[in-house]
Amino acid sequence: QVQLVESGGGLVQAGGSLRLSCAASGRTFSSYRMGWFRQAPGKEREFVAGIGGSDINTYYPDSVKGRFTISRDNAKNTVYLQMNNLKPEDTAVYYCAATLSYSGSYYRHTSYDSWGQGTQVTVSS
Repeated sequence: QVQLVESGGGLVQAGGSLRLSCAASGRTFSSYRMGWFRQAPGKEREFVAGIGGSDINTYYPDSVKGRFTISRDNAKNTVYLQMNNLKPEDTAVYYCAATLSYSGSYYRHTSYDSWGQGTQVTVSS
C-alpha cells in the first residue's frame, strides 16, 4: 500500500478558494488511481473527485463540478484538489485515497485501499 499525507486545509470564507495536496510514498505513483473524498459530522463519506494514472480522465459529482479540479504531478508523487467558490456545505474533513485496481467505481470509497489521515476544511458564511 502507498502512504498518503494530505495538507492545505483550513478556514476560508464562502466564495474563497483552497488547494489541497496529497503526497504519496513509493515509486509507482503513476500507476495509482487517486480520489478525494470528504466527510462531514454525522454524514457518510462522499466522493468529490477522481483521476486516473494518466491524468487524462477526471470525475466529479454534480455537487462540486465546475468548482473543484483534481490534478496530479507524477514527478512529485502528488495529487491536488483545487477548490473554488467554496460554500459552507463544503465544510468537512477531506481525505485522499489511492488504489492500483481499476475495476471498481471511482465514486465508491470501498474501491480504494489506501487512505490519508484527512485535513479539515471549514467554510464560514
